Amino acid sequence: MDPLFLAAIIAGYFLLLIGISHFHRGHSDNSSFFLAGRSSAWYVVAFGMIGSSISGVTFISVPGMVGKSGFHYLQMVMGYLAGYWVVSQLLLPLYYRRNLTSIYTYLGERFGVNSHRTGSVLFLISRSLGSSLRLYLVAMVLDAWILAPLGVPFWLTTIATICLIWLYTFQSGIRTIIWTDTLQTAFLLLAVVMSIALIGDSLNISWHDIPGRIGMSPYSEIWETDWRHPDYFLKMFVSGAFITIVMTGLDQDMMQKNLSCRSLPEAQKNMRWFSLVLVGVNLLFLMLGALLYMYCAQEQMSIPEKSDQLFPQLALNTFGPAVAIVFTIGLIAAAYSSADSALTALTTSFCVDILGFHDQKGSKQTRMWVHLGMSVLLAIQILVFRAYHHDALLKQLFSIAGYTYGPLLGLFAFGMFTRRMPRDSWVPVITLISPILCYIIDRNSISWLNGYAFGFELLVLNGGLTFGLLHLISLSFPKKQPS
Repeated sequence: MDPLFLAAIIAGYFLLLIGISHFHRGHSDNSSFFLAGRSSAWYVVAFGMIGSSISGVTFISVPGMVGKSGFHYLQMVMGYLAGYWVVSQLLLPLYYRRNLTSIYTYLGERFGVNSHRTGSVLFLISRSLGSSLRLYLVAMVLDAWILAPLGVPFWLTTIATICLIWLYTFQSGIRTIIWTDTLQTAFLLLAVVMSIALIGDSLNISWHDIPGRIGMSPYSEIWETDWRHPDYFLKMFVSGAFITIVMTGLDQDMMQKNLSCRSLPEAQKNMRWFSLVLVGVNLLFLMLGALLYMYCAQEQMSIPEKSDQLFPQLALNTFGPAVAIVFTIGLIAAAYSSADSALTALTTSFCVDILGFHDQKGSKQTRMWVHLGMSVLLAIQILVFRAYHHDALLKQLFSIAGYTYGPLLGLFAFGMFTRRMPRDSWVPVITLISPILCYIIDRNSISWLNGYAFGFELLVLNGGLTFGLLHLISLSFPKKQPS
């Protein structure tokens, strides 16, 4: 496929996003930037959140994972449903009741200023690393198959990637993103459905025969029953539930969209419908992965050493122009629908939690400088990741989440389910100690725990360690005297 033609498609796509941003340019105050004036329709938010949850990592890594682990990832997706129920029924009411702009304000109200800022810093680290990893994947694909053949260096691809996101988010923030994410989700779903249909056609399989053919393939195994295996179904289900709780319910990025809804019932309705649709979307990505490996087996093609490269390699070099165009649009839609909202959330958290913007009041100019600073941070981290990538990026992403979101899980759980008050000045230290202990246990678990290998449930261990350490440094509230 001609790289210049694909580059033109990408340019046209971003012009469309910038056009949407221009339409909302009149809404550039902090209230619109942070929460869209709390006027978003729940069904628009729900549809757009699909793209934010999928990201470019899922678009490429989930199909690539099928070769080694089949449909095991679906075990984790089932756990997502349980996690979204917890977010809807426990966390959303808490945030709406307190009328929060940043969800980490709760930690300040419950424990103190050190806990508040610690929660925000944990989010800033977690989300900036996660978003950089997602954007690195896209920059890597664009560089390898589209821009490098045109003589564009990787560093310039990275800077251009970040600049384009900044360009359509710096004015109206979440108000713009709710609509750009809706558009990008539509392109993402169209891309994956068309990819399945076109690749199925290459295999001479009709659309209605695809599920049956995949079911007879060696790639369709869902359940792993060996408790020592990292993909053991109970571990995957529990991990999926807790990953959802922390990466959605305790994440300013995902919650910022929910908090922009008109009311708590609408936000809960958004969460219920979004979670159900997301299961089906992930199933489509697994089906796509099975078809890719079936095609390689049929054509006796070698599998790339890095599984993340399988889908882009076949889409851009093998299946013809239709799949190449669909893949390119789907990839950038998946990547940018996640990254643009993350950049806005990073800016919001830094302004509210670190700089102390109160009730969405603060300098608009300061907010714009913070937004630019966060953009520069993402660009630097992407360039660092270029020298590190060696495994499936989805697993790297969840590994990062286990160490950085785990303390957040422990902090929020301790605040919600106990009446004890930890020493606020010690909380930052606890959130450093628990990941270190977690790392030591993970590295020695096979010898210490009779062959047990931690997977994504490392997150739960980290949260539990944080909870236990907080209990050790806390005092119980004095009992209220009867009036």
